Amino acid sequence: MTVVIAGAAETDEVGRLPGHSTLQLHLEAARNALADAGMTIHDIDGIATVGTPGPIQVAHALGITPAWLDGTGVGGSSFLFHVRHAAAAIKAGMCHTVLITHGESGRSRVGAGRFGIAPDSLLGQFELPYGVMGPTTSFTITALRYMKETGLTHEQLAEVAVAQRRWSHLNPRAMYRDLITVEDVLASRMVAYPFHLLECCLVTDGGGALIVTTPERARRSPVYLLGSGEAAESPLISQMEDFTTSKGFRLSGEAAFAEAKITHEDVDHLMVYDAFAHVPIYGLEDLGFVGRGEAGAFIAEGHTSPGGRLPMNTNGGGLSYTHTGMYGMFAIQESVRQLRGEAAAQVPGVEVSVVLGNGGMFASAATLVLSNRLP
Repeated sequence: MTVVIAGAAETDEVGRLPGHSTLQLHLEAARNALADAGMTIHDIDGIATVGTPGPIQVAHALGITPAWLDGTGVGGSSFLFHVRHAAAAIKAGMCHTVLITHGESGRSRVGAGRFGIAPDSLLGQFELPYGVMGPTTSFTITALRYMKETGLTHEQLAEVAVAQRRWSHLNPRAMYRDLITVEDVLASRMVAYPFHLLECCLVTDGGGALIVTTPERARRSPVYLLGSGEAAESPLISQMEDFTTSKGFRLSGEAAFAEAKITHEDVDHLMVYDAFAHVPIYGLEDLGFVGRGEAGAFIAEGHTSPGGRLPMNTNGGGLSYTHTGMYGMFAIQESVRQLRGEAAAQVPGVEVSVVLGNGGMFASAATLVLSNRLP
């Protein structure tokens, strides 16, 4: 059985939305995705989301009584997991049309809980006492080891932000659109060595939603799910097998490519979760598009920029488009737009798009292979 994404839409706006609660963002995204798919809530019998509000509250607010629910919460990659799980549920006959929602008041913090780490948690016991807390101080560990072992320069790391700003410059919805240079990146405020401000993701409000179903139920040109994979490594960044590569990226990518029966030459477009500038570097290498230590130069040479041979993060990514805290939904949205030919910075001839999601600090990963045609 083939499964498709039949509807995809974001909230009316992304960025600074102090007048929106988290639940309102979920509902607005759901409304837009249903309209995009030409469906109503009466077509939905499955629902998935992550965090608070969870799937029960979102379903209740929408007036849906689901036969299947998924509240898998593994960080920013959760929505890729949801697509994979929804496809499995549909194929197993547990439901036929699944609504996946995301809403997050990451910047305005409307109704959001306080940040905190339990002192008896693994992180609280074994990393927090050494000053490792949150993405900026955690991701520095991997970035610095990668730079030491591969020779990646600060200038090459900055090129990631420069390349993605070239895409967001073409996207009217992007939070940051002004073109920047390597010098601009290196002159921006140091946040946590080696990351300057422009090498760190945005903090925004927004949401998105997807509708996953069968081709027969789709009411507009569908996007086919050719393959998917999911994996996890460690909840503690200090316990990664190798700081210079993501086991989750490798395993989920291998599974997705194998299921889709594609090679790297088949891929026209790539979305790699970019919480920080080094994550797309890991994605390129761990998915096998370039060899170890080659991704920095690959990006600096313009191969992922407009006109390049592997367009990547074409909405501007989490560094320039939007990043509510869990970014995976927005990566999927851009992939769908590119495959439909509706993207703000449309790449000609996109038929196969790969989405790679990261959760936590390389803790979880998922990969989707999407296409506008059947293999």
